[in-house]
Amino acid sequence: MTPGAILALNAGSSSIKFALFAPGRVRAAHGAISGIGTAPRFTATAADGTALPGREFPPAATHEAMLGTLLDFVATHLPGAPLAAVGHRVVHGGQAFAAPVRVTPSVLAALDALTPLAPLHQPHNLAPIRALAATNPQLVQVACFDTAFHRSMPPLATRFALPRTLHDAGIRRYGFHGLSYAWLAARLRVIAPEVAAGRVIAAHLGNGASLCAMRGGVSVETTMGFTALDGLMMGTRCGALDAGVVLHLLEQRGMAPAAVSDLLYNRSGLLGVSGISPDMHVLLDSPDPRAAEAVALFCARIVREAGALAAALGGLDGLVFAGGIGEHAAPVRETVCAGLGFLGMRLDPAANAAGAGRISAPDSRVAAFVIPTDEEAMIATEVQEVLDGQAAG
Repeated sequence: MTPGAILALNAGSSSIKFALFAPGRVRAAHGAISGIGTAPRFTATAADGTALPGREFPPAATHEAMLGTLLDFVATHLPGAPLAAVGHRVVHGGQAFAAPVRVTPSVLAALDALTPLAPLHQPHNLAPIRALAATNPQLVQVACFDTAFHRSMPPLATRFALPRTLHDAGIRRYGFHGLSYAWLAARLRVIAPEVAAGRVIAAHLGNGASLCAMRGGVSVETTMGFTALDGLMMGTRCGALDAGVVLHLLEQRGMAPAAVSDLLYNRSGLLGVSGISPDMHVLLDSPDPRAAEAVALFCARIVREAGALAAALGGLDGLVFAGGIGEHAAPVRETVCAGLGFLGMRLDPAANAAGAGRISAPDSRVAAFVIPTDEEAMIATEVQEVLDGQAAG
C-alpha cells in the first residue's frame, strides 16, 4: 500500500469542498474554499469537530493561490504524512472512462473535450486540476467520475429513441451521482449484506436528486440521463420534462437558449413550484400551501420513478435514503415509503423519526435504510486503488 495522505476535492462553481485523509484513509479534517469569485474564504474542521484556523482571500484570488493555502494546511495538519495524491470529483467521464484514472495531459485534454456534455459542471471540476498541475506538476492527481458507476447499465438503459448516429456521437443516458451510489452500495454490503445482494433502489436526495436501481450492488438503471437535469424534481431543477415544452419556450415564447437553461436549472424544482425556497426544511416548516404542493410533488415524482426502477429490477428488496433531504427529512421518507406500500413497504415510525440505520418495520417485505453518503471518502478509496495499482505495476 502506498503511504501518505490523500486529499479529496469536490469543486463547484463557487466552492471547493475538501476532505483530508491520513494514511489508511482515516478522515483527519474537512472543509471548503467558499465564495469563489466574490469573497473567498478557507474554512476547516478537524475530525473531532474542532474548528481550525481559516483564511480570507481577496475577491480576485486565483485558484492557484487558494489551493496553495489548502496544500499548506495539509502539510501543517499532517506533518508526518506527505501528500500521496489528490483525488477530484469529475462529473463526466463520457464513454472513455469507466474507472478512476491518474490525470495526465492527454487525460485532461480528453476530459476537457467532454465539457459540452456537462457545461455547468465539468469546467469547475477541471479548474483545480489545472491549477495544481501548474504549481505542483509532480503531484499525483486522480480523476474520479460520477458517471463511471453507471457504465454497468445494459445497452437498452443507455439509449434514447433518437437516430443511431446521435447515440454513437455520445447523446445517450450516462447517469450521475455515481460516487455517492458506489459508497452506498459498499456500506449496504456491510450493514445488510443479504439486502445488498438483491434488488435495491438508492435515493440520493439533495439539491440535486436522483435514484439508482442496483442488482447485487451494480447499477442497472438510474433516473438522470444525458445531463443532471433529468429524472427527479430537485431544488432548482425541473427534472423530467416533455421536450415539447423546451420547443414551445424557444419557438412560441421567444426565449433565448441561455434563458431556457437558466429556467430549467436555476428557477424550477422546489423553488419554482413553491415560489419560496429550494430548501426542503424551509418548505416543510412553511404554512404556505404552495410549499406543501412543492413537497408533495417532490415525493410523488420519487414514488413514480421508484416504481419504474422496481419494474426494471423485477421487484424490490431494499430502499436506501441518502443526501441532505434523504438523511434529514423524515416526512419525505414517510410519504415516499407510504407511496411504495404496494410493493410491501412498511415503515417503522420511531426508527424513521430517529433517522439512522434500518427504518422499515419488522414485517416489511422491503427493507428501508438511512445511510449517510460520503463522496469524499469514496474518492479517497478510488485514489488509493489507483496508487496501489501503480505500485503493483
